[in-house]
Amino acid sequence: MKILFISDIHGIDVNLKKIESIMENKQIDKLVVLGDLYYAGPTYNKKYEINSMNVKYFLTKYSDKIICLKGNCDTDVDIKGSDFPICNNLALIHVDDLDIYLTHGNEYSLTKNRKFNRKGILVYGHEHIPYIKKDKDMIYINVGSISLPRANNKPTYMIYENKKFTIYDIEDKIIDSMEL
Repeated sequence: MKILFISDIHGIDVNLKKIESIMENKQIDKLVVLGDLYYAGPTYNKKYEINSMNVKYFLTKYSDKIICLKGNCDTDVDIKGSDFPICNNLALIHVDDLDIYLTHGNEYSLTKNRKFNRKGILVYGHEHIPYIKKDKDMIYINVGSISLPRANNKPTYMIYENKKFTIYDIEDKIIDSMEL
């Protein structure tokens, strides 16, 4: 199974054509969206136009392949207005004998006080900084942000295939990778 992960769109559709191209050209089976779909937030730097409706149309196009998590900037109105299911806090994908837990990252992550105390892989966004780190029995993966990266990163996404996680920037340069 091939899974594409994105996070923190924040209503900015500028990189979604790239994601659409990846979905089609790499024959992606599932699209995982890790929250913060439509709202840019109060610290948004206004570099890009917010077009939440285009984001909604894009995500709805993949409603048969999407696994979506609610982010800290997603409101109940956003959730009710979306034409695809959105998980509230935590989801699990079991693939290739791996437990891949999905969350937005505002409650569970490597850096939060409320660490996720399970064995497996925790994939999230929220911090807008991509990385893959192992800590005891867990692998923590932040896919970064497809729209508003931080710490001098470019927009990023991640692909999982055959027990390998690879984070790419928008120009397809590998940022981080781990094979299990």
